[in-house]
Amino acid sequence: MSKRLRAIVVAALLVAPACAHAQSADLVLCDRVAADPTDPDKPADVKGVGEIASSDVSTAIKYCAIAAKSSRRATYELGRAYAANRQTAEAAAAWRRAADKGSTSAMVELGVLYGNGTGVAKDEAQARKLFERAAQAGNARGVSNLAALGGSAAADPAQARELLAKPAETNAEAQYQLGMMLAEGKGGAQDDVAARALFEKAATQNHPGALERMGAFAAAGRGGPKDGDAAKAYYERAAALGDEDARKALERARCPYVIKDKRGNAVTNLCF
Repeated sequence: MSKRLRAIVVAALLVAPACAHAQSADLVLCDRVAADPTDPDKPADVKGVGEIASSDVSTAIKYCAIAAKSSRRATYELGRAYAANRQTAEAAAAWRRAADKGSTSAMVELGVLYGNGTGVAKDEAQARKLFERAAQAGNARGVSNLAALGGSAAADPAQARELLAKPAETNAEAQYQLGMMLAEGKGGAQDDVAARALFEKAATQNHPGALERMGAFAAAGRGGPKDGDAAKAYYERAAALGDEDARKALERARCPYVIKDKRGNAVTNLCF
């Protein structure tokens, strides 16, 4: 066991007695390495990880499997761990169990598998059904994935805004999704000020996409003051979390001058 994981195990054991009636040490550790930042079931004091680190996969499977016996959140996280380990069939089974217990995040992930035919027989009708269940329960990804399928009353952009309103009060993913709709004028009037406010809320929760959008809005002065330094800071935070658009924005800022040949074709960039 690595020093980092040993420290996490010790921390979990120290935390567990203080909240013995709330959760086990296994669940604490499962959350530490496999919680989804966008999962509505995630406690506010759990940060979550966008992707489970390869060095943490075996630990996640071990402890989430134990915690899953009494926690639907851990069952969903176990599915994430299996997916990270390329065990798609096991991931689907875990997500199916979590979805049956009411996990909207599991409904979304299972719907994605059915929609793509990954590890299960492709079934768009089943995917739509799962997305609809998640959307009606206020899951932001359920709303956006349902809208992407189209052809459903619940996929109407205006209704999607309504479905996102409640979870956007606290959920970073919902804030980001609703912010994108407001910024693009989908389902209603375009409102850069409101979109920026939503992105800012999600950015405080380290949502990569929202951090990237805050960088873009600050750079352009959309919905608020123009601030190059703030834009760079937002882009750097987003890039550190793996956002590719933010990384490209930083690269463009570092190399803003394009050198062209006689035909006007870009040859290279002048960096500083």
